[in-house]
Amino acid sequence: MTTDQLFELYERHLNPSLVALVKFMGFNAPEATAEGCVVRTTEGTEYLDCLGGFGVMCLGHRHPKVVAAVKAQLDRMPLSSRVLFNEQTARLAQLLAEVTPGDLQFSFFCNSGAEAVEGGLKLARLATGRTRIISTENGFHGKTLGALSATGREVFRAPFAPLVPGFSHVPFGDADALAAAMSDDVAAFIVEPVQAEGGVRVPASDYLPRVRELCTRHGALLILDEVQTGLGRTGKLFACEHTGVVPDLLLLAKALGGGVMPIGAVVGTPAVWKSLEPNPLLHSSTFGGNPLACAAGIAAIETTLAEGLCERAATMGELLVTKLRAVQAEFPQAISDVRGQGLLIGVEFTHEDLAGLTIAGLAQRHVLAAYTLNQPTVIRIEPPLIITEAQADQAVAALRGAVAQTMELVGDIEE
Repeated sequence: MTTDQLFELYERHLNPSLVALVKFMGFNAPEATAEGCVVRTTEGTEYLDCLGGFGVMCLGHRHPKVVAAVKAQLDRMPLSSRVLFNEQTARLAQLLAEVTPGDLQFSFFCNSGAEAVEGGLKLARLATGRTRIISTENGFHGKTLGALSATGREVFRAPFAPLVPGFSHVPFGDADALAAAMSDDVAAFIVEPVQAEGGVRVPASDYLPRVRELCTRHGALLILDEVQTGLGRTGKLFACEHTGVVPDLLLLAKALGGGVMPIGAVVGTPAVWKSLEPNPLLHSSTFGGNPLACAAGIAAIETTLAEGLCERAATMGELLVTKLRAVQAEFPQAISDVRGQGLLIGVEFTHEDLAGLTIAGLAQRHVLAAYTLNQPTVIRIEPPLIITEAQADQAVAALRGAVAQTMELVGDIEE
């Protein structure tokens, strides 16, 4: 199939406007193969992946240990009978209980981050007998109906109103605002430790501890959405470990599948799980916890720990931020800030058009990147945790060149 034929199929049967956006960004050939930090197109062009599947590829593409685990399970039993128990699901649940903080002990498995959010919201209402949910402005929790009700950007919410009732939003990073909104009828506060799609916003170090205290005082559950920050991305296995905060429910997905299989998880305390005892089938998923995905999850966690990738994310993140800030110093009229935690880094531009043109310039220089969904002025730098220093230098050089080209183009237009 030629590239033109593939684009035509996308236009006819998938998403015509997305095709136009992808072409504008400069990605004019479909992907074919990938390995490590490199994606190759059908035309043989190699791209350095600094997007990482929006946080999926913490281990890079096709990590051999994860691929081997999935292949071995594929030869035994890919999917569950849904009646009999299977070893891979039990082993992954045990492993999550061992590596997650505090008294998190039980897991419910699903297939995506949005499904994990839905499960967490339902469990919060079930366990507390309350209905009010507080989330944050500019937060992102997914686009299914319940998750969208928690998501804090109107461009995604408004077309589907009315959403699920009982949701309200407070400014992110503002514990005083949460205190003002909190009351004894709140079931849960759901929040990202770092707002990823909100523009890579890292709160002050006392924010989550104050949030934990407020939730405990009012009997509300604290749900930490670590769908994008979990599994080493921020320099710790879980971002909440930076502040020592233990949630009542921890939501995972993306990197949990090792870049090979889709899987999500809701990890909770015994106190929360007790609410499921009267009816163990009150919330379920046909494909959730299937042996193939769980084999990938086990391999992903074991590999992350064995290869020291949390520590590597912290080290490489500091290196990249330092080098990106040097580019900011060269182009202060274009770049207003560089910030992040570990290898979740945001480069904020003074105008979203500059960010869009820079993404296209990066594509021309064979680097994959994208803006954050809730903040189009911010380009995310979110490479696999296995990125080398040479590849980091390649990414920074490409960004410098793309910004210079963008500013020259803007200057020509203004003249």
